[in-house]
Amino acid sequence: MTGALYADDTGEGECALVLLHGFAGSHRVWEGVRKALPKVLPQGLRIIAYDLPGHARSLDLPGAGKAKSVAQMVVDDLAARGIARYHLAGHSFGGAVAVLAAHLAPRSVASLALIAPGGFGSGIAGDLMAARAHARTDDEIASAVQAMFGAQAQVESGVVDAAVELDSVPGQREKLIEISSLIVRNGEQGAFPRAMLEALAMPVHVAWGSRDAVLPPHQADGLPGSFIVHRLPGLGHMLPEEAPAEIARIIAESTGAV
Repeated sequence: MTGALYADDTGEGECALVLLHGFAGSHRVWEGVRKALPKVLPQGLRIIAYDLPGHARSLDLPGAGKAKSVAQMVVDDLAARGIARYHLAGHSFGGAVAVLAAHLAPRSVASLALIAPGGFGSGIAGDLMAARAHARTDDEIASAVQAMFGAQAQVESGVVDAAVELDSVPGQREKLIEISSLIVRNGEQGAFPRAMLEALAMPVHVAWGSRDAVLPPHQADGLPGSFIVHRLPGLGHMLPEEAPAEIARIIAESTGAV
């Protein structure tokens, strides 16, 4: 842990692709996507994958679980790195952060790829998030991870290993409990007003798995007409890890590269 927002920053260029993970994740959830990106994006693109506040190497940073505060931190960090233009891809809570960042810095955000994003409706499986936050043993963590993927999803052992490793960090489990209670209140999550979504002027792509057990797939219905929606049959909530090649393709499409 450090006193600054941790980012895995690779590549060079004036424009960057910024990756924002979801609840109980880290920059590592994007590993499969990043391996697939060179096949669909120009070589040498700068990619910045964050550990968001309250997670992994950014565990002790303030604002954990508060999407607007996190969005401001991301925007400020990118400005400090001298990046004036960037594409944002966010999963789940990271998707909500991406939407807010686009409102905070509309001239900087070139496109949005929102992967099963938070904030698109009040419905949320708070019980699954709470189970993941409170999990203590390796078996409990594995069971909670499986539940968030969905009953039909194939969870690779490396995904569970990464979750166990994350929870081994002192204070991480307690922080996840705190974050889950901020995201889910009275069984619901906060939702963006429609006007806020309609105000997004940059290209917006939204991806949703048909078997998402955390955020109902119907939250992808009735979005602004300018949004391009990708419905992924048979897939659950943890799309960056379930279908990295497909998510890489959707991200590349959102940037205009394909």
